[in-house]
Parts: sequence; structure tokens; C-alpha cells
Amino acid sequence: MTESIATRLIHHPYRPPEGFDAPQPAVHKASTVFFPNVAALESRDWKQKQGYTYGLHGTPTSFLLEERLAALEGGTDCLLVPSGLAAIATVWLSLLRTGDEVLLPDNVYGPSKTLADGELAAFGIGWRRYDAMDPAALDAAIGTNTRMVWLEAAGSVTMEFPPLAALVEVCRRRGVRCVLDNTWGAGLAFDPFLIPAGEGATVAVDVTIHALTKYPSGGGDVLMGSIVTRDAALHMQLKMTHMRLGLGVGANDVESVLRSLPSIALRYDAQDAAARTLARWLAEQPAVAQVLHPALEGAPGHAHWQSVCGATNRAAGIFSVVFDRRHDRSQVHAFCDALERFRIGYSWGGPVSLVVPYDIAGMRDPAVAPWPYAGTLVRLCIGLEDVEDLRVDLAQALATLDRSRSHAGAD
Repeated sequence: MTESIATRLIHHPYRPPEGFDAPQPAVHKASTVFFPNVAALESRDWKQKQGYTYGLHGTPTSFLLEERLAALEGGTDCLLVPSGLAAIATVWLSLLRTGDEVLLPDNVYGPSKTLADGELAAFGIGWRRYDAMDPAALDAAIGTNTRMVWLEAAGSVTMEFPPLAALVEVCRRRGVRCVLDNTWGAGLAFDPFLIPAGEGATVAVDVTIHALTKYPSGGGDVLMGSIVTRDAALHMQLKMTHMRLGLGVGANDVESVLRSLPSIALRYDAQDAAARTLARWLAEQPAVAQVLHPALEGAPGHAHWQSVCGATNRAAGIFSVVFDRRHDRSQVHAFCDALERFRIGYSWGGPVSLVVPYDIAGMRDPAVAPWPYAGTLVRLCIGLEDVEDLRVDLAQALATLDRSRSHAGAD
């Protein structure tokens, strides 16, 4: 059969030989996947990763990342989604039904509350807050319609480390599913499926979600999330919701995370060490009323961090500081603006240090977990810059606080 060059270019018979191996895995991009015959079309099983059927159901590249992430977090099964928030939404839409209720810690990631107020409320799913530092308060908050308890360790922005094992034990005793946002721990600070519970005992969460945007990607240029379990039936329930929602991730983004994973422990430890150095230094500065870093003595939840993370002695390279109340909000904003090595921006785990001020009073419910500090809070996310360069930058920005107070006094 004579064919035109256009057809021959598309249907060229050459196939490269098998056996190529290299440090970085191949990147397989596909929406359409070819089958050798109709029998294969009708028999392939994508659910158990026994074959390939369509790009949304997985490629060799995405299967590989899922398996590595499951190993990272101590799980057996993993799903990839377009962002950390997409992971939260997928878990909720899969496991909650009209009339159900989810309990969220008062210090939860802010967009989770927005999602609960929006889509969950529209679907007739309720939510309430609980004090993550008080297992008894969680026990009292669980009602007849409570189907899920959401956990964060450490808490978003305010960085309290909860009594994680005790919270999980409450969920187990009350027959309520518990899900952990494990972005802070990144699978490195502790194993969420083997949480120390004292005297050699351990407890496990049911599901973890992870914003791969942070440490697993490490470059500040990828949006992705994951959902990890150790329960095959639970994983399949989540997987079918994932399929019906049509969730997928780009192969080049998967490649970026696969490229970064081998260095995640090195980066996590380097940023951890730098963050502790800067946190201890800031704790000595007169302008700072409180440093919120779970690995530092005196910080909220420090003893809980020790019990869960003591074996690894790891913590994320992120912490917050509360400025002395004599420095008003505008002066603290000027401090943030004066920083030269820290950039103003959300997220963390990347190479560039970041700073963001927060209005915590507007984020917390004082009836659930009163916020004890009066000053303005600033979150610092430490990158990979030289720690002394960052300290010098913080010092020169702190000097602007004294100057602004002097000017205010002159007025």
C-alpha cells in the first residue's frame, strides 16, 4: 500500500529497543492509549494498575510517582490530584454524604473552611470547629452525625502541634474516620500510619492528604496533591470518586516531582536546621513576643511534637512569630516590606524564603480555642539561602520597627 509522507510519519513502524535505563524515569504523556486488539480493550484493569486504558487512569510516569509517595508516607496506595486543596475536596466528596458532619480544628488551613462553607454546605454536609489541643474537647464535639475528624500537625499558620495520638485514639473509640493533612510532616517528620502512642503502641490515621506543591516538588513551580491510604477498600472508594471527577495531573509536573523526590530529605533537613537557628535568634529579639515553632521549648505543643517526632527530631522549615503589641499592624507590615531576601508570598518548601502577615483574630473562633496573643503574627517560610544572610536581612528589617516607633513618637 502506497502512503503519503504525512501518514508514514504518524504510522512509522520503528520502535526503540527495550532496556534503556537512566537516573530519571521516562515521561509518558497520553490521553489516548492504544490497545493491540479488542480483547485487550475489554479486559485491561486500570484500577489495580495492571494496565493502561486512558490518560486520566494513569501512565507509567504517574504510577511510579504514586508508588514512591505511598512509600514516603508509609501507605500502600496513592492518588494524584491537581493540588493540595483538590486532595481535601476529593476526600470530602468521596467520604461524606448529605446529613453528615466533619469536625475541623480551629487552626485548620484557611481554604478548608471556605470549602466547607461553600460546597459542603451546598451539599447539606455540616462542619464544626474543635480545639485541636484538647482531646476531651474533640470527644465532646463528636455527635451522632459526625463521620470524619480532620487533623493537622502542626496547625496552619499558628503552628501548634496537637496531641496527635490522643486525637486519633478518640476517633478510634468513637468509630469516626480521621484524615490528616500531612503536608508539614511531608512523610519525613513522622509516619502517619505508625504514630507513637506510648509504651511501644502506635495508632494510624485512615487517610493522609499532602500538598506536593511544597516539599515534594521543592521548586515553587508545581501544583499537585496526593491522597494516601493503607486500606484497599477505602482507597478504591476514593479512586472511583477521583475517576468520576475526572481529576488528572500533567506528566511534566509529575516529572518535576519525581526529579525532586530524591533530594527531599536533604532539603527538609537543611530548611529545618536554618528555621530553628532563625527561630531561636528571633526569640531573643525585643520586638518579638512569642516564637511559634513546635521544636522549640515553650512553643505550643512542643511536648506533643517531641512524642511524635522525637525519633526523627525533624520539623518543617516554617514557623511564625508574634510581635510585641507595642508594634501596631502597619509597623509589622513595614517590617515585611523591608525584607530583601524574604519575598512576600504564599506556600513554602521551595528555595526562596517567604513572609506573610496574618490577622489571626479574624481566623479563629474564641469560643472554641481562644488566641492568647495580642500582637501581629508573621509566618516565615525558610528557603535554601545561607542562614546568616537571612539573619542579617531579618535584623535590618527589625530595625525599621524601632525607626517607625521613633517617628510615631515624634509626631
